[in-house]
Amino acid sequence: MKNLVKTLLTTNPSIGFSIARSTLGLVVFPHGAQKLLGLFGGYGYSSTMDFFTTQMGLSGIIAFSIIMIEFFGSISLILGFISRFWALSLAGMFMGIIYTTQLEHGFFMNWFGDKAGEGYEYSLLIIGLALTIIVNGSGKWSIDNLIYKKQ
Repeated sequence: MKNLVKTLLTTNPSIGFSIARSTLGLVVFPHGAQKLLGLFGGYGYSSTMDFFTTQMGLSGIIAFSIIMIEFFGSISLILGFISRFWALSLAGMFMGIIYTTQLEHGFFMNWFGDKAGEGYEYSLLIIGLALTIIVNGSGKWSIDNLIYKKQ
């Protein structure tokens, strides 16, 4: 268990990785806040769960996981707390998004609203940032770095 904690908290003390982690968290946070709290024009937890399970056909546990990963994962990434775990969760989630809803629409996002859905370019950027965090950790300015230094 101690090795797992050490692996999760060890970080490359580069400011660049702090920037990558913070950017990922800040980009994902509004999406999670829409789904959980109804902020930023979102519909909130109940309506989002209903949409995911009824209209999209996702299981309740997957729908719940998406909401939790986007909201709590983004906050944890912004703070740099257990960032590798949350980055892995986001990467897995976005791989699922690509496979289930975006692959059929091609690479490019639907910038002009003239396609039936979104392409996967945005999701690839999210996965790329997440992989950077998984490989390098939270960076210099992070709770992970503070905890690791105290051990």
